Amino acid sequence: MTGINDLDWVALREDDGRAYLLQKKSGEVKIKGLGRFDSGQLLDGCSIGERIQVGQKSLTIVKATLPEARRNMVRRAQTIGIKDSGFLISWLGIGVGSRVLEGGHGSAGLAMNIANVLGNSGTLISVEVRDEHASVGKQNMDRLEEILPEFPNWHLVVDDLSNITNRVKEICIEIDSAIIDVAEPWNVLKSVVPCLRVGGRIACYCPTSSQLEKSWNACEDENLNIEWAGEIIERKWSKASKGGVRPGNQPMGHTAFLLIATKLASEEEE
Repeated sequence: MTGINDLDWVALREDDGRAYLLQKKSGEVKIKGLGRFDSGQLLDGCSIGERIQVGQKSLTIVKATLPEARRNMVRRAQTIGIKDSGFLISWLGIGVGSRVLEGGHGSAGLAMNIANVLGNSGTLISVEVRDEHASVGKQNMDRLEEILPEFPNWHLVVDDLSNITNRVKEICIEIDSAIIDVAEPWNVLKSVVPCLRVGGRIACYCPTSSQLEKSWNACEDENLNIEWAGEIIERKWSKASKGGVRPGNQPMGHTAFLLIATKLASEEEE
């Protein structure tokens, strides 16, 4: 078992999956659902993988990772969930060393998932037009940086996405991919496409079919090739009381339409 050093982040996990993030340091903290206590004293001499008693609850000490950080994130704006985040990260080819633009940072739900796969060599540029959303997102990303073993070169830009071209080029010249989650993606493509390398991909997150259509048309106007458009449907299953398993009572249906387009080389003039 691994001991817990000062300032280490851990998660105290209930058997049903609920978890509470906790940093080992001196001084009283208040954790919703657990109460008030000195986390340094509580975790002193403890190790990852052990059971610990906090009040009436018996909890397992586990390593803090992305799932625990996501469960405990501060929320303000609605976030892109893991169902769509995982699909987008895979389809866009986002991985170690990628250079990614995120338009519509919000509470950092998507940014946290992207940061988890970029490593120290990756670059993530998050753009948010509203100060109050950017502030909440930064809280979540700052804590995630302390939790992850590697964290990308992250830039938070508080501005309208339609003004972003020069700022992006100052940071990394060109990007490998962009995910646009704003009310009118079609209005910001002209500022994003010039930042994208040839072969790079753009994804538009569109809650309604009319937004999907307008984004589709705008991508074609920018000479982008539409690779995929549709929605990801999730259905959770559970154990039935009389044996067997069945679909759960709260299926996750539509969240948004996703559009993925690629930037190709311009045709040579004859």
